[in-house]
Amino acid sequence: MKLLSWNVNGVRAALGKGLLEWMQAVRADVICLQEVKAVLGDVQHVVWPAGYEVVWNAAEKKGYSGTAVLLRRPPLSVTLGISSAEHDREGRAVTVELEECFVVGVYTPNAQPELARLAFRQAWDRALLAHVRRLERRKPVIFCGDLNVAHQEIDLARPRENVGNPGFSDEERAGFRDFLAAGFIDTFREFERGPGHYSWWTYRAGARERNIGWRIDYCLASAALRPRLRRAWIEPHVTGSDHCPVGVELR
Repeated sequence: MKLLSWNVNGVRAALGKGLLEWMQAVRADVICLQEVKAVLGDVQHVVWPAGYEVVWNAAEKKGYSGTAVLLRRPPLSVTLGISSAEHDREGRAVTVELEECFVVGVYTPNAQPELARLAFRQAWDRALLAHVRRLERRKPVIFCGDLNVAHQEIDLARPRENVGNPGFSDEERAGFRDFLAAGFIDTFREFERGPGHYSWWTYRAGARERNIGWRIDYCLASAALRPRLRRAWIEPHVTGSDHCPVGVELR
């Protein structure tokens, strides 16, 4: 099973920047999109690549947040949200049940400048962890998307300058460690331990060209899936958003 995840920073904009062509080329079994910033009706004219079923979870606020999952196989079940009313209004999660596992596409809230939304973000981390642990009682889980945190210093180009900033605060990093402590695997680090691998770059100052970035997009998996991991990767060559796709493949 091949799974890819991408924060497209506006699906309508991404459609004009090669999103469909990328989907056709990667031939993934599951594609999770974040920050779609649209309701499904906004893209009803789109002819998605043949064979995909689309599950959409839009935010109540127009043009904001939102997630989607595209699948080649019909899901056994679909759940929108993570059973947290305050977060589910923002369309931040889609769970699809497949025969062998659950896949959860997630878009974690940004803590915002001065960590103004940190409490909301921390509550999200706790609710998401509770959600995936509930699912794991039934079968293994893969959850992926923009988790809006660089876990370790190696996960961003300039850690010293960003200590305490949104995405690299002690509190957010602790929230990520809670996922690992619960047994979930950062699949990319199962295959690549070196620096310089990022999934998001600011649009300012030529950051992407200079690779001054952050790794804040992840595919995390239940430990039970470790023997089936074939590869995990980042696609920094894919443009069309300030993020790039990340992926994982299971045997």
